[in-house]
Amino acid sequence: GETSLGWGNLGYLYRLKSKGGWHLCQVIKATAVPYENPDNLSPFLLQLTRVPVESCSQYETCSECLGSGDPHCGWCVLHNISVFFFSLSFFFFFPLSLLPSLHLHLQLVLETYNVPELSAGVNCTFEDLSEMDGLVVGSQIQCISPAAKEVPQIITENGDHHIVQLQLKSKETGMTFASTSFVFYNCSVHNSCLSCVESPYRCHWCKYRHVCTHDPSTCSFQEGRVKLPEDCPQLLQAEKILVPVEVIKPITLKAKNLPQPQSGQRGYECILNIQGNEQRVPALRFNSSSVQCQNTSYSYEGMEINSLPVELTVVWNGNFNIDNPAQNKVHLYKCGAMRDSCGLCLKADPDFECGWCEGQNQCTLKQHCPAQDSQWLELSSTKGKCTNPKITDINPVTGPREGGTKVTIRGENLGLEFRDIASHVKVAGVECKPLVEGYIPAEQIVCEMGEAKPSQHAGFVEICVAECKPEFMARSSQLYYFMTLTLSDLKPKRGPVSGGTQVTITGNNLNAGSNVIVTFGRQPCLFYRRSTKHIVCNTTASDEGFEKVKVSVRVDKAKIHQELQYEYVEDPTILRIEPEWSIFSGNTPIAVWGTHLDLIQNPQIRAKHGGKEHVNNCEVQNSTEMTCQAPALAVDPSHQSELAERPEEFGFILDNVQSLLILNKTNFTYYPNPIFEVFNPSGILELKPGSPIILKGKNLIPPVAGGNAKLNYTVLVGEKPCVVTVSDVQLLCESPNLIGRHKVMARVGGMEFSPGMVYISPDSPLSLPAIVSIAVAGGLLIIFIVAVLIAYKRKSRESDLTLKRLQMQMDNLESRVALECKEAFAELQTDIHELTSDLDGAGIPFLDYRTYTMRVLFPGIEDHPVLRDLEVSALPTKGLKLFAQLINNKVFLLSFIRTLESQRSFSMRDRGNVASLIMTVLQSKLEYATDVLKQLLADLIDKNLESKNHPKLLLRRTESVAEKMLTNWFTFLLYKFLKECAGEPLFSLFCAIKQQMEKGPIDSITGEARYSLSEDKLIRQQIDYKTLVLSCVNPDNVNSSEIPVKILNCDTITQVKEKILDAIFKNVPCSHRPKAADMDLEWRQASGARMILQDEDITTKIENDWKRLNTLAHYQVPDGSVVALVSKQVTAYNAVNNSTVSRTSASKYENMIRYTGSPDSLRSRTPMITPDLESGVKMWHLVKNHEHGDQKEGDRGSKMVSEIYLTRLLATKGTLQKFVDDLFETIFSTAHRGSALPLAIKYMFDFLDEQADKHNIHDPHVRHTWKSNCLPLRFWVNMIKNPQFVFDIHKNSITDACLSVVAQTFMDSCSTSEHRLGKDSPSNKLLYAKDIPSYKNWVERYYSDIAKMPAISDQDMNAYLAEQSRMHMNEFNTMSALSEIYSYVGKYSEEILGALDQDDQAGKQKLAYKLEQVITLMSIDS
Repeated sequence: GETSLGWGNLGYLYRLKSKGGWHLCQVIKATAVPYENPDNLSPFLLQLTRVPVESCSQYETCSECLGSGDPHCGWCVLHNISVFFFSLSFFFFFPLSLLPSLHLHLQLVLETYNVPELSAGVNCTFEDLSEMDGLVVGSQIQCISPAAKEVPQIITENGDHHIVQLQLKSKETGMTFASTSFVFYNCSVHNSCLSCVESPYRCHWCKYRHVCTHDPSTCSFQEGRVKLPEDCPQLLQAEKILVPVEVIKPITLKAKNLPQPQSGQRGYECILNIQGNEQRVPALRFNSSSVQCQNTSYSYEGMEINSLPVELTVVWNGNFNIDNPAQNKVHLYKCGAMRDSCGLCLKADPDFECGWCEGQNQCTLKQHCPAQDSQWLELSSTKGKCTNPKITDINPVTGPREGGTKVTIRGENLGLEFRDIASHVKVAGVECKPLVEGYIPAEQIVCEMGEAKPSQHAGFVEICVAECKPEFMARSSQLYYFMTLTLSDLKPKRGPVSGGTQVTITGNNLNAGSNVIVTFGRQPCLFYRRSTKHIVCNTTASDEGFEKVKVSVRVDKAKIHQELQYEYVEDPTILRIEPEWSIFSGNTPIAVWGTHLDLIQNPQIRAKHGGKEHVNNCEVQNSTEMTCQAPALAVDPSHQSELAERPEEFGFILDNVQSLLILNKTNFTYYPNPIFEVFNPSGILELKPGSPIILKGKNLIPPVAGGNAKLNYTVLVGEKPCVVTVSDVQLLCESPNLIGRHKVMARVGGMEFSPGMVYISPDSPLSLPAIVSIAVAGGLLIIFIVAVLIAYKRKSRESDLTLKRLQMQMDNLESRVALECKEAFAELQTDIHELTSDLDGAGIPFLDYRTYTMRVLFPGIEDHPVLRDLEVSALPTKGLKLFAQLINNKVFLLSFIRTLESQRSFSMRDRGNVASLIMTVLQSKLEYATDVLKQLLADLIDKNLESKNHPKLLLRRTESVAEKMLTNWFTFLLYKFLKECAGEPLFSLFCAIKQQMEKGPIDSITGEARYSLSEDKLIRQQIDYKTLVLSCVNPDNVNSSEIPVKILNCDTITQVKEKILDAIFKNVPCSHRPKAADMDLEWRQASGARMILQDEDITTKIENDWKRLNTLAHYQVPDGSVVALVSKQVTAYNAVNNSTVSRTSASKYENMIRYTGSPDSLRSRTPMITPDLESGVKMWHLVKNHEHGDQKEGDRGSKMVSEIYLTRLLATKGTLQKFVDDLFETIFSTAHRGSALPLAIKYMFDFLDEQADKHNIHDPHVRHTWKSNCLPLRFWVNMIKNPQFVFDIHKNSITDACLSVVAQTFMDSCSTSEHRLGKDSPSNKLLYAKDIPSYKNWVERYYSDIAKMPAISDQDMNAYLAEQSRMHMNEFNTMSALSEIYSYVGKYSEEILGALDQDDQAGKQKLAYKLEQVITLMSIDS
C-alpha cells in the first residue's frame, strides 16, 4: 500500500498506511534539541521517539479511556472503542433517561452534545421489541417508542413497570454508541390507593372509581383524585379488637378519607376471612373517619384455639377495598377453649372478660353463666379465687436427703399469683421453697427442697393456695422418696489431655434429684445423660497436664463420697498414612500409624473441599494402628474433572484433639472415579460357558506416581463373585459356573454400577447325527399332528365359524356398547346447559281462551258449529230460547242426561259430545253448571258403589256425561292457572323435547329418532351424521344479516326447511308461519349458481326397490353454505316427472343443474320424479321398515346389538330431567309463583272427601285414587300429552311419543299401587323407576296440603264462578250449541217425554208439556 507522513499538533509525526482505507501504523514524537553547527543554518535538532499505538485499546469504556490521562487516547464514539486520536471534536456527552407512560408510539426527542457527524443515520433499538430509524435534527435525535402490542403485558405479578435498554446505533458502523434504561409503566396494575400513590411513577388514584391511572383527568370529579398517601381512604391503627364467638356485637373502626358511595354504588361491608371461609357483614359509614361493622355474631371451628386473629377487610360497592396499612385484625376468642380449669380461665387476658362459671364448671362470659352472682368468678372480684386445686404430676419423685432438689409440681388451680403459694408447699413433710422463676400461674410450681431428717423416708406433696382451708388444699397421688446415692466405678479410666472422652460412672440411685455436677480434678465433665445405675459425661481439656485426678459427683446439695480417679494422658499423634490417595467417591481402605490411638472411642477421618466436608469412620487395631475408609471428596458430579484434586483440608477427628483436624505433612490426592460402559445398546451380553466377561471403561487404575496403585474391585454375576483382572481400560472377569441370564454388578469404593445383563447359553451335549435324528423325528411328529389337526379342523369348521361369528358379534357389541355409553355420557353432560340457555327468552304462544276450550271440548274438530252463527229463521229461535229455559231447569237437565245415558244406542262419543255442548251452553251460568255436575257425580258414586265395582275405578274412564263434564269444568276454571303458572314449565318441557330430538337424526318416514324417551321410536342403529351451520337469507329482509341455523347433514330437505322456519320465525306462533310445503329450499353456491333442493328428484337413489329421500349429504352441501327459502314455483323442470327416466339420462339433468348463466337463469330447478308405483318402490330415509322382510332370517345379532342403544333413552331422560321435575313440581305444589291454588281444585277435592265420608269410605288409598282420577288423570295428563291444546305449536310424532312417556310417568306417580319391576317391564316404566317414589311423595304431600287448607264456602265459590262466567260470557254461539243438543231430543223424544211423565217434580213443573212445545216450535220450521 501507499505510505504517507504528516504532522499533527503538539509536535507528533503520524505515519499512515493506505490499504483500502487509511490506518494509523506508527506515531513518532518529535522533540527539538539545541544544536551548535558551523553553518548556523538551523539552531535545533529534531529528536524522534516512537510511541506505542496499541496501548489505547486496553480501555474498555469511555470513562476509563478519558480518565487515563493518556493524551494520545480518545473514545471513538461510532466504533465504541478507545483509539489514538487526532482531534477531540469527535467526542460528545450523551445523557439519556426517559419514563413514558403506556401512551405508546410517542415521539422521543433526545438532546445530545458534541455529536459526531451522523450523516449515515442512526438506529433506535429497544432491545428485541422494536428497531426503527432515528431522525437527526441538529443536536437532537428523534425516535418513536414501540407500539403497545410490541411491549410485554405488564401484569400485577410482575410489578408495575418493564425496563428495556434503549440503544443508539450508528448506521455507518453498526455499533451501539449510547444506551440507557427506558421504562414502560402501567398504573392500572395497582389495586389499592396506597400502592398506587406510593409508586415511583406518576400514578393517581380515582377513589370513586377505585382505579389507579396515569391520567388524573379520567377520574370522575376533582375531589375523587388522590396523589398523596395521607389522602388515601384508609383504616387507622386500632386497639386490639376482641370479639367473643357467638356473641352479637358491632365492630367500630377509626379511618380517614372514607368515600361516600355515589348514586348506583353499593354501601360498605366488612369481610372477615375465618379459617378460609369469607363472612360478609353490612357496615355503616358514620362519616369520612368512622365505619362500623353491624351487629353480627362470629364463630370458628375447634376448641384447640382460644384466640384466633382474623383478617379484616372493609369494602364498599361490592369489592372496593379500603386500605388497612396498620394490618388491623379482629381477634375472635372462646373463653372455654383450652381453659378447662378455673385457674386457666382466670389467668386469661383480662380484656377477654372471661370468668369461671361454677354451676356449669366451665369458662364463660358473664352473660352465658346462669344469673346467680355467686356462681361466676372473675379475676377482678374479691372472691376471684379458684377452689379445688389439684396436683397431676411431680418430677422428680426421688431426691437426696440433703435437699436442694428442684421439684416441679404440675396441676390445676395452683393460684394466680406467686404470693398465693409462696409459703404453703411441703414435699414428704419437708418444707419446699417455691421459686418465682419456675412458677406458671395456675399450672406449675417449682420449689427447692430443704434438708430431710433421718426419720423421713417418703411422703406426699401437699400445697395450700392462699389459705389452708379444705377447698384450697391439694395433695398428690404420687409419693416422693429420699434416696442415698453411691458410686462404684468409672470407664474408661484414662483419656487424652485435650478431652472429648465419654466417661460412664456407675453406681446406685444416680437418677435421683434434679441437678448433677461432675468434676475431674478442677475440670468439669460435661453431663450427657443418666439412669438409675449410670451417669455419662464428656471430659474437657485438662490444664494440669498429664496426671491422675480425683472424680467428684454432686447431686443437688448432696456430695457423693467415693474415691474414684481418672488419668489424663498424652494426646494421640499420626505418624504415617498409606496409601496417600483415593478416588472421588472415597471408601477405599487407608492404613494409619500413630501413638495412643487406643484412647479414642470414635475415631473419624475427614476431607474438606469446595466448602463441603465429608467424614468416614475408622477402626482402632491397637495403640499404634488403625484402618480407615477414605472420605469422599465433594466434587460436583456434573463437573467432575479428568484431573486429580487435592482437598483443602485433610485430617482426623479424634475426640477433642484439635491438632490433628488438619494434617499439614500429607499430600493426600484424589483421582477421578472409574467409569464403566454398558455392554451394548440392548444391555445384554451373550456368552458361552467359560468365556470371560469383559467390562470396558476408563480411569480403572488411578494414575498414581510410582504406578503401584490398585483399587479393590468386586464384580458379581448374579449373586456370585468372580475373579477380576484389571487394566486401565477394562476389567476381565472369569465367569463363575452359571448358565442363563444374570445381572452383572461392579463395585469399587463407594460406587456401584451395572453394565447390563449377561446371558450364558448352555453347551449342547448331543452329537450332530443325534441332533439330525431328533430333528427328523420331531418333523415327522409335527406332520402327523398337523394332519390330525387338519382333519379335526375340517370336521369342526362349521362350529368354529359359528363360534367365530358369535365372538366377532360379541366384540363388536362390546365396543359399540362402550362407545354408545361414552357418547351418552358426554351428551348428558353438555345438553342440559345448551337446552336451558336456548329456552331462555322465547315467548310462550298461548292460545286464546276460545281456541283452547274448543280444542279440549271438541278435539279434532276445527270449525265447530258452536263457533258459527246459526242460519235459521225466527221461529226456531223461539223454540231454542224455550229449550234454553228447560236446559236451565235442573230437574229437566238431570232427567234429560239420565234418559240419554240409559239408551243403548247412546255411544261414548255421544256422551262426550253432549257433555261438551251442555258445558258450552252453561258457560255463562257456571254456578248452575257446578250444581248439576255435583249432583251427577254424587249419582255416579252411588251407582258405582251399588254395582259392587271396586271404589278405585270411579272416574277412571270417560263412560258417563258427568266424567266428561268434570273434565270440561276443570278446563274452564284452570285456564288462568295454566297461563300464569303451569304453562311455562309445560312449554319448556315441549321445547326441550323438540330441541333434544332435533339435535340427532329423526327418520322422516318412521318417526324414529336417535334421542327418544320412547323405546318404540328409538333408532336402533349407528347413524353417522355431522352438524352443519347454514347461513339462511332472511326472507322478510334480504339485506339484513344472514341467520345461522344448525342442521344435520342427514336431514331431509323438508326437515331442513322446518328447522329454518323454526329459526327464522322463532317467536312467531305456528299458525302464523309459512308452511314448509309452500316453500322451496334454494342453495346459493359460491360460484353464483342457485340450486333448488327437494326430497325427491331425478338424482334420488334407488336400490333394490328402496328409494331413499334426498338429504343434505346427498347433495354434498358443505358447512357454512348459504341457503334461502323461496316460494314454490312451477317451472319447466317440474314437468319432467316421467317415472321411466333412467339413471344414465339423469346425468344430463345434473349438468343442467350446475350451469351458471345470466341472473334470470341462475335459479335452476332440480326435476321432480313421481314414485314408480308399478314396480312397488318403497320410500326410506334413515332406517328401512323391517316389516318388508328385508332382515335376513337368523340375523339375531343385529337385534341383540340393537338393545344397546337403549342407553340413549337414559341419556335423553337425564337431559330432560330438570324440565320434567319442574313441571311435576309446579302441578303438585300448593304454593306457586305469585299464583294461589285454584279454588276449583280445593272445592272439588273437598266434595270428594264429603262423598267418601257420606259412604263411610275411610281407606286413604281410595280417597287418593278418586282425587287422582278426578284431576291429574282427567285434566293434566290430557294437557301433557297434547300441549297443542294450550299453545299455538306443531307437535310431531317423536315429540308425541316422548310426551306420552312423560304422561305415563305422571299417571304412575298418582297411583298408590306398587309396580314390581323386572327385566321384562316396559322401558318407560324402568326409565323413571327411581324417580316415581319421590314423585309419589310430592303427590301425597300435595293432597295432604290441600286437605289442610281452610274449606271454601259456597258463597265464595259462587262469587268465583260468577266472575269466571262474566269474563267469558260471549265466547260461544249458545243457539248453535242448543241446536246441537236438540238433535238428541229429536232422536230420543219419546224416551225423554216418558221419563218426564214418571218424575213427580217434572210433573209439578209441567216439563213434559214445555218440551212438547219446544218440539212443536222446532218441527214447524223443519
